[in-house]
Amino acid sequence: MPTQRNPLDTKHSLQILQMEPKGIPSNSSNQQLVSGDESDGYPSDSSPSPRLQIRVSRTEWVTVAILCFVNLINYMDRFTVAGVLEDIQKDFGIGDDKGGLLQTVFVISYMVFAPLFGYYGDRYSRRAIMAFGVFLWGLTTLLGSFMQDYHWFLLMRGLVGIGEASYSTIAPTIISDLFVNDMRSKMLALFYFAIPVGSGLGYIIGSETARFGGSWHWGLRVTPVLGIIAVLLILFVMHDPERGEAEGHTQLQHTDYATDVKDLLSNRSFMWSTLGFTCVAFVAGALSWWGPIFILNGLQLQPGMENLKLADVSLKFGIITMVSGIVGVPLGATLAQKLRVNYPRADPLICAAGLLISAPLLFFASITVTKNAVLCYILIFLGEVALNLNWSIVADILLYVVVPTRRSTAEAFQILLSHALGDAGSPYLVGLLSEYLKTVLPNTVDSGIIAANVTAAAGLIDEVSPEVKFHSLQYALFTTNFVEIIGGLFFVLTALYIVADKRKADVAATGKSISRAHIL
Repeated sequence: MPTQRNPLDTKHSLQILQMEPKGIPSNSSNQQLVSGDESDGYPSDSSPSPRLQIRVSRTEWVTVAILCFVNLINYMDRFTVAGVLEDIQKDFGIGDDKGGLLQTVFVISYMVFAPLFGYYGDRYSRRAIMAFGVFLWGLTTLLGSFMQDYHWFLLMRGLVGIGEASYSTIAPTIISDLFVNDMRSKMLALFYFAIPVGSGLGYIIGSETARFGGSWHWGLRVTPVLGIIAVLLILFVMHDPERGEAEGHTQLQHTDYATDVKDLLSNRSFMWSTLGFTCVAFVAGALSWWGPIFILNGLQLQPGMENLKLADVSLKFGIITMVSGIVGVPLGATLAQKLRVNYPRADPLICAAGLLISAPLLFFASITVTKNAVLCYILIFLGEVALNLNWSIVADILLYVVVPTRRSTAEAFQILLSHALGDAGSPYLVGLLSEYLKTVLPNTVDSGIIAANVTAAAGLIDEVSPEVKFHSLQYALFTTNFVEIIGGLFFVLTALYIVADKRKADVAATGKSISRAHIL
């Protein structure tokens, strides 16, 4: 009888031989939500153990550093426009609705092209796809800074979204193929740590560069230069590991796209967590886009602050966003690593708690902005810290409930859904609602407090009082508080299925069967 070939290649067979000696549990992965003993109904030797990761090699550190750098400038680029939005609106002569449309068009192109890049990211060179995407968004951002017409500028923002979609769907899967156990969670926390920090830098660099250059156009010309550096690092320095390498699942074969999508749709933990993350995206998109202008409108109602400039608010808002990310993202990852040891459903429950805590904090921040600037900034900081607990945990959930060969597709699907129902529409919807409220607030608010001259013809608002400007945007932003509560409920539903779906993904990655009793 011929000898059968081990399904693992020689390289990974040797790695497995270097695991802990017999008698010590072979899988201490931080994604292992249930222990591998017989009491679970899940055999301890049902899947190959991932390679033991005693230390991180220099190549791995360099790769993670490059991914974090690109993620940083990625989010810097998104929010440089928000940092100079008031100047853009004045230059193009547009209202809040068309101002919000700039971000909406960007996110729509971003989410539409994400599934395409996800499909290619599971099958072709991730290095080439990422380099192309970073080059595209850098080029179109630079071209956009020279546009003198609103519609051409809108087109350039849409093209930027295509480029960024290629990177965002692929980068987390590279980290998942480099690391396992607690090390993967730590590296994901480092990667997603760049999101709030990059967003904060975007406000600061956009507003300060525009002020230094004398025009908002200069605020958009910093990230393209950094983008060229990123392209070179991706092409010539970054390591692109084999899919499933860190987990010893390099023998896995791709399935067709329809099978991938069907599996994802039936994955309850993935779907509920994606809906929860959609609520996070809705809130983050609206607040990041309109936050500085809303705070400016509120502070200008305080005596002696009538001449406050957007650049001053963008600087403070950017610093708060950065610091809240520095605190919130690692805090979420640390809580997850500590709590999931004894509470296997801790990950989605931490996400739920973050949203449910953030909602009242941000609500009271919007109430106090006209009375106490310091208290408002403190509440915004605490609310953003609670919101930032989600980033690395949601990414970790996706990676441990989905098999390696479907992870780019899963990332793309999550991007599509979360942006389609989240931040693709939230900036525009908030702006549209704000414009509508400007036409009705003078009829519903005490005329002794608010006086406005509304011209209904052509849908234009003329001589709108500062009070109406503030309250219209304030009431529009209240929608984000309700969305946060709904998102918290979605994560609670995720907790009901997370253990079973994690176990199912582990077994599917080995190519073995599992009984229905073990899954449920």
